[in-house]
Amino acid sequence: MASIDQDQAKKMAVRQHLKELRNVFLVSIIALVAASIAASFYFNEIVDFLYSPFSRIQGLKTEDTLFANMVFEGFLTKLKISVMSGLIVSCPVMVFMIIRFVIPALSRKERRVLFLTIIVSSLLLMVGFYYGYYNILPITIEFFTNNDFLPSNVSFMLSYEKNILYIFRFILMSMLSFLFPVVLEVLMVLNVIGRKTLFRSSRFVIVLIFVLSALITPPDFISQCIIAGPLIVLYFLSILVAKICRFGEV
Repeated sequence: MASIDQDQAKKMAVRQHLKELRNVFLVSIIALVAASIAASFYFNEIVDFLYSPFSRIQGLKTEDTLFANMVFEGFLTKLKISVMSGLIVSCPVMVFMIIRFVIPALSRKERRVLFLTIIVSSLLLMVGFYYGYYNILPITIEFFTNNDFLPSNVSFMLSYEKNILYIFRFILMSMLSFLFPVVLEVLMVLNVIGRKTLFRSSRFVIVLIFVLSALITPPDFISQCIIAGPLIVLYFLSILVAKICRFGEV
């Protein structure tokens, strides 16, 4: 009888976990849909913000720099931008639901690591956004549109969908790249990888960072260095923090 009661208790616990997991997905989807709909109402403001870096292009002949090449390009672009914006806006809700689901199973140390990771990640995401949009993008656009590459009698006719989505993805990738040291720090706290191993592997990691920077930025060495430099500094800073706090000993 005792074994039957234990089996029933286990089944009830599994069903309860599945129910909670279903609620996580349901609330996350509702938040995504609601945020995407809200973003669609501010679509013009979002596009103006994404278009702003192009206003720095030298030799613009007209304000109508972006052109649609297909009749349904406007609809598809609005849909993509709204969903992508909705995903970013709804991320706090999704993160909260995930934390609410997993936190009962975490130890006290793991909870401290989790909350500290969220705080540091939020700060680094904001730094990545500001650095990518206000520092890297202007230099990149200015580099590729200067008179050394284009004659003075050539003006621009930019694809609406490709260029707006390019700016959006560039900002997003810049933000995500700044989470790289946070991932390393968490791995060291959990003793998945040691700080000495990371230090010995630094030359390979630097190469990897430049490869990552090449994927984020267009193929010019200046932009790659601008985004790779802070990431390399953050990489060694994460190792230093691990040494000061005395974790990542494996």
